[in-house]
Amino acid sequence: MQITVLGSGTSQGIPVIGCKCDTCISADTKDKRLRSSVLIEINDKYIAIDVGPDFRQQMLAHNVPRMDAVLITHEHNDHVAGLDDIRPFNFLQGGKMPLYAQQRVIDDIQRKFAYIFDINPYPGSPRIICHTIEANTMYDIFQDVGLQTLRISHGNLPILGYRIAGFAYITDASSIDIATMALLKDLDVLILNALQFRHHHSHYNFDEAVAVAQQINATNTYLTHLSHTLGTHTQLSELCPPNIQPAWDGMTLLL
Repeated sequence: MQITVLGSGTSQGIPVIGCKCDTCISADTKDKRLRSSVLIEINDKYIAIDVGPDFRQQMLAHNVPRMDAVLITHEHNDHVAGLDDIRPFNFLQGGKMPLYAQQRVIDDIQRKFAYIFDINPYPGSPRIICHTIEANTMYDIFQDVGLQTLRISHGNLPILGYRIAGFAYITDASSIDIATMALLKDLDVLILNALQFRHHHSHYNFDEAVAVAQQINATNTYLTHLSHTLGTHTQLSELCPPNIQPAWDGMTLLL
């Protein structure tokens, strides 16, 4: 299994429009952060977690040849706004794109992208087949790919994280309950959100993310959904304890 970090930034991305802070003007490519998303390649299948507004750019940057499924963590715009750009995969592969999400999220997507779901959709519209999934449940989305959903709290909003084999992806979390923590044992790689240094009502801050990562105790943890207020990649790396480090766009991991 290979994991590629397509985006490691928060909802505004880095650089932030109009910002002249040291992070936003940094020349280090690791400080150029698109909206958070990952690509999983396993058993000749390509699976994206979230399709934010940078989805097209991310697909082109990594020469992604096909897409077999899309997993959605939740309905916020920085996680679904790129959904229209699955169309080239429809054209290349034929058929509808499988999309997996909670029913509330599917309902929201159907409102935002109503033209996709018209009875007689405009020719060339994206073609999607929606699959409702529940939290803390195991699914076989392909014959040889087991998907464990994870119940996560994003403030008051119940969202999903995902685990496939020894890899787990959790973004936009502000708390993880005991039942979900039990599903996160023996991880090789954890990707976990860490928004900023200050407390936030619906995201882990840096200290909270580090504490949760140490509790889960994956072999390696990478922090994502990072804002510019955390400083540059180099500065943030120096603050991280062993086996925890900031992710960066284009980072690839082999399990």
